Amino acid sequence: MRKAVSKVDLNGLYIEDVEPDDSLIGVVPIYAQPVQEEAPELPGDEEIEDEPDTPEEPEQPREIIGYLVGVPMPTGLYHPRFDLLAWEAYQDAVLEAQSDYVDAMHDWQESYAEGVEQGEQPIYTSPTIPDNLWVEGLTPEEIAERIKPGERTEVEKLRAENTELKLALTELAEAQEADKTEMQLALAEIAGLIGGE
Repeated sequence: MRKAVSKVDLNGLYIEDVEPDDSLIGVVPIYAQPVQEEAPELPGDEEIEDEPDTPEEPEQPREIIGYLVGVPMPTGLYHPRFDLLAWEAYQDAVLEAQSDYVDAMHDWQESYAEGVEQGEQPIYTSPTIPDNLWVEGLTPEEIAERIKPGERTEVEKLRAENTELKLALTELAEAQEADKTEMQLALAEIAGLIGGE
């Protein structure tokens, strides 16, 4: 089963979930499609002349228009934003840890070849992926605009309706109990009148 990954813009703001071709881990750029120029019409066979070879123009770098993010997004964010700078810093830390490991391994192997006591073989330890890569993309003011004061969320509305229903049921049960008591008193009074005759 393939997992959906998040598509974000150049600022890291969430756009939508997409299904990748295969499982994606990390961040992959999305490139703009190159504009295809129409091929010029070729002259008929009789009009073809020997043209001098023209050097091909070097391919222009393609423009990045967004990213696919394979890092799971937490819930509870109004407009999620993936922190691309924090991701790059994490990638730099991974490269540095790998470089340190290669250097330590090289030193360990050299000392082994020279017959020197080298101690334990180095073990690679990858840096921990930060858990704050997804952040809120809206300011507190923008969030406040989305949730107007006095407006209740759907959950709050349902809770209020539930409380009102519970109160109505309690009142109905109390009214039925009162009616039942009145009915019993009336029956007892009737029974007393019948028995007193």
